[in-house]
Amino acid sequence: MRILGLVFAGSSTSNRQEMTDFLHNTLSLEPTQVEGVEADLFALPDGSTFAVASPAGMGDTPRSIGFLVDNLTEAAETLRASGATVGPIAENAQERYLHFRAPDAQLYELVERKPLHLTSADSKITR
Repeated sequence: MRILGLVFAGSSTSNRQEMTDFLHNTLSLEPTQVEGVEADLFALPDGSTFAVASPAGMGDTPRSIGFLVDNLTEAAETLRASGATVGPIAENAQERYLHFRAPDAQLYELVERKPLHLTSADSKITR
């Protein structure tokens, strides 16, 4: 497994709207949307993402951190071989990901970004 960086941080709160407003209005973070994600997302200038979810949206952990990997399938096998509890691989429009529980009993995420594809018809970048 090769970790390429941190790409995601998430927080759950019962004050989701207040937190979302704070991030946008006070910290000047710009909201973004990703198809298949049920959280308020903010794209950061370095390409990483911060998410705010309702408590039910993050399971039994108040925070989550996502590590970028080059091969999610291989990383899942490495985690399972170590004895970690690993969830299924899921995906949205931009990435494939999985959640795992580390020895500290916290939930973490591994993320593999989908390759970019240029469409010649409209010159838009798609994933």
